[in-house]
Amino acid sequence: MAAPRRPEPAADQRGSPVTGSRPPKAAMLVAQRIVRDIGRAGLRPGDLLPPERAMLETYGTGRGTLREALRLLEFQGVITLKPGPGGGPILMNPAAAHLASTLQLLMQLNQAPYRALIEARSVLEPVLSRLAAERIDPEALAELAGSVARMRENTGDLDSFGDSGRRFHDIIAWSSGNVVFGYVVGAVLGILDGTAIGIDDPGDRRAAILRDHDEIYAAILRHDPVAAGERMREHLESYAHHAQRKFPEILTQTVTWDRLPP
Repeated sequence: MAAPRRPEPAADQRGSPVTGSRPPKAAMLVAQRIVRDIGRAGLRPGDLLPPERAMLETYGTGRGTLREALRLLEFQGVITLKPGPGGGPILMNPAAAHLASTLQLLMQLNQAPYRALIEARSVLEPVLSRLAAERIDPEALAELAGSVARMRENTGDLDSFGDSGRRFHDIIAWSSGNVVFGYVVGAVLGILDGTAIGIDDPGDRRAAILRDHDEIYAAILRHDPVAAGERMREHLESYAHHAQRKFPEILTQTVTWDRLPP
C-alpha cells in the first residue's frame, strides 16, 4: 500500500500558502462563541439555547450571520433546531457519525483503503482495553456485561448480534477515559459497518466472536489490563484474518464519502 500523502498547506486565491492571516468567517466566529458560552453555562444535551432575539443582542451580529452559525452547529450535530412556538436551538450530544463522515471524506481524497481502518483498530483497541481494565466504572461494567448477554441471546439474529458486538467495543473505547478514543473508535466502527466486513458473520464466526468477548469482559472485570489488551489483540487479529480471507477485494477498495455510516 502506498504511503499516505501528507496534506499540503492551504493556498489563497493567488496560490500562496495560508499562514493563519486570513480571518475566520463571521458565522464561524459566532458559532465558536456559542459553543464557548454553552460550556460556561453548563448546559447539557436537551437544554434549549437562548432565543434568536437574545443571541442577536449577545453576539452583536446580524440575523443572517447568526442563522448561518446555527446551521454550522446543526451540521456538526451540536444542536437541532426545533420549529414552532417554544422551539429554537436544542443542545445535542454529537454522535461519532459526524466524525465518521469527515474521516470518510479525507480517506477518499487520499485514496485510503478499508484496510487502513482495520490496521487502526488493531493498534488502538488493545491499548483501550488495557485502559478500560484500569478505569472502567461499575455502570459501564454492567453495560459491558449486558452487551455480552445480548450477543449470547441473539446468536441466530445477525443484526442484533452485530449491534451488541459494536456496543461492546464502543463501551470499552469510552471506558478508556479518553473522549478522543471514544469518538475515533465509534467512527471507525461506523464506517466498517457500512461494508460486508462489518455485517457478514456466519454462525461459526459468531460463536468465536462471543468467546472472545467473554474473555475480554472477564479480563476487564478482573481489572487485569495485560490480559484485557492481549485478548483484544487476539480478537482483532482473528477479525483481520477473517476479513482478508473472505473480503480481500473490499480491503483494497478506497473508502468513499458517499457510503455514510448508519
